[in-house]
Amino acid sequence: QVQLVESGGGLVPAGGSLRLSCTASGRISGYNMGWYLRAPGKEREFVARIRWIGATYYTDSVKGRFTISKDNAKNTLYLQMNSLKPEDTATYYCNADPRRDGIPETWGQGTQVTASS
Repeated sequence: QVQLVESGGGLVPAGGSLRLSCTASGRISGYNMGWYLRAPGKEREFVARIRWIGATYYTDSVKGRFTISKDNAKNTLYLQMNSLKPEDTATYYCNADPRRDGIPETWGQGTQVTASS
């Protein structure tokens, strides 16, 4: 089972950009992977997902602003976040779904993203 470590979070003004990285301890080429967020006092929410064949899916609120990608050679998942809004403020978590059954098996520890108004 791979271990996942997120990085790249931080504090940016509204309208700014961040790129989150999720580095895996092993190969992820055959994995579906995704990003979720948890805002203070709320449940964890889906953000984006990328299938092992490259197809991508996004929640409506981030379409056109966020891009999920995966570099299999570097065993790293990314989330490019543009035009950030204060409501994007949350802890972001990556996950890995090696069996590709829609049930993530591994989660990272999270990275904090804050977009100030």
